[in-house]
Amino acid sequence: MKILVVDDETDVKELFLQRFRKEVRTEQVQLAFAHSGEDALKYLQEHESEAVLILSDINMPGMTGLELLRRIRTNYLKPPPVVMMITAYGDDENRKQASDYGADDFLTKPIDFTDLKNRLINS
Repeated sequence: MKILVVDDETDVKELFLQRFRKEVRTEQVQLAFAHSGEDALKYLQEHESEAVLILSDINMPGMTGLELLRRIRTNYLKPPPVVMMITAYGDDENRKQASDYGADDFLTKPIDFTDLKNRLINS
């Protein structure tokens, strides 16, 4: 499974690599990282044929995760990527907007990696 993690916080990369160490080593999971919505769209354009699960932070400078989600749902229809939104704010407004834009799931920070792995298995 190829996972694109989109977050403006650079320490997220090390955290995901540490938490998915076994899955990366056994090639169950491949991780890619983008530090902005713009970088994520560039990655998707360059890797369009890959089935990608996207984990995107909502609150980022420049293009927000919600805007990224809207663009993904508009431009990447086949196969449609699974998109999980991640935010430090679990408020109903963000959750509703993410749902309206087509988010497949919604996670809050700090991420519970046991829960995330269970959700990935079922996605």
